[in-house]
Amino acid sequence: MSSVLGMCETPGCNVAATLQCPTCLKIGIQGSYFCSQTCFKGNWKSHKVIHEIAKGESNKRGISDEYNPWPSYHYTGKLRPYPAVPKRDVPRSIMRPDYADHPEGVPLSEQEVRGSSQIKILDDDEIEAMRVACKLGREVLDEAAKVCDVGVTTAEIDRIVHEACIDRDCYPSPLNYHQFPASCCTSVNEVICHGIPDTRPLENGDLCNVDVTVFHRGFHGDLNETFFVGDVQPEIKKLVQVTYECLSKAIDIVRPGEKYKEIGNVVQKHAQSAGLSVVRSYCGHGIHRLFHTAPNVPHYAKNKAVGIMKPGHCFTIEPMISQGTWRDETWPDDWTAVTADGKWSAQFEQTLLVTNDGCEILTKRRTKDGNPWFMDKL
Repeated sequence: MSSVLGMCETPGCNVAATLQCPTCLKIGIQGSYFCSQTCFKGNWKSHKVIHEIAKGESNKRGISDEYNPWPSYHYTGKLRPYPAVPKRDVPRSIMRPDYADHPEGVPLSEQEVRGSSQIKILDDDEIEAMRVACKLGREVLDEAAKVCDVGVTTAEIDRIVHEACIDRDCYPSPLNYHQFPASCCTSVNEVICHGIPDTRPLENGDLCNVDVTVFHRGFHGDLNETFFVGDVQPEIKKLVQVTYECLSKAIDIVRPGEKYKEIGNVVQKHAQSAGLSVVRSYCGHGIHRLFHTAPNVPHYAKNKAVGIMKPGHCFTIEPMISQGTWRDETWPDDWTAVTADGKWSAQFEQTLLVTNDGCEILTKRRTKDGNPWFMDKL
């Protein structure tokens, strides 16, 4: 009798797998599970590309021309998807969020409070647990920052993030959240957010945002930064600098009694003064035992966010700023959000705790005076 290895990797199959690609076994690629010879043969054209990448043959063959999962889709910019790698496993000894093993990745605990605008006030024990989770999340992102460079694939960055999470007794929060297939989000160039790590090597002049969230002993810590890859054009450096300034100016107003809707006014004023736009489809959010919860924190002006900041509130601010239009669209993978005009976008995120007289940046970098990594290259 065949033993179950995992889930079939054919898109949309969701059947227990009993077969593994023999070529992947031979060259040491983990995963590559299929439920039947029919699924294996039907997925062969896209799957075999992984073998070529592993053997160092992809650049010779022109991988981006060969791999085209959505032939009729009209891309807004120059970036194209590359083959992804199999979903990574997390040891059962590590505490997992409720969606980790759900077949559709549904966060049941979040759904229980869906639609509620009530913002949880954390007690002292919960605040300390958030400090620990956020500190570990920062350590994981810093590991990704060390390898984000020319020639490195975002799949390799995902591997680094995944292993760094496990080393710290953390579950990578994005993994299987609403069936997201990776352990972090990697958003390159015109990708605004939720990019799926794949086997495309980063190129000189790229931007790469790495979004990390860890789940440690019942609490999530969430942050992201945008990194320069090699030598970046001056106008792209300006985009990244202004995006970080938008985050910093928003953090400056966080204090008890402030309205959440004011964050968007601050962010949009600064972005527009630099000739840039603010993405409206995605916002900051409450975070603690739940990955996403109240409050919603829009980054655009004249929004209708509900709530007033109080000590013990914990939430993210994560502005997405674009060179051109604020409008976005989503690739057919149902995750990758890109600018509607193909121009580039940047993002920064911190998890914040409202204190009695201001706020504490729980995910702040512990070195370089807390400055983000891109400043090391200015």
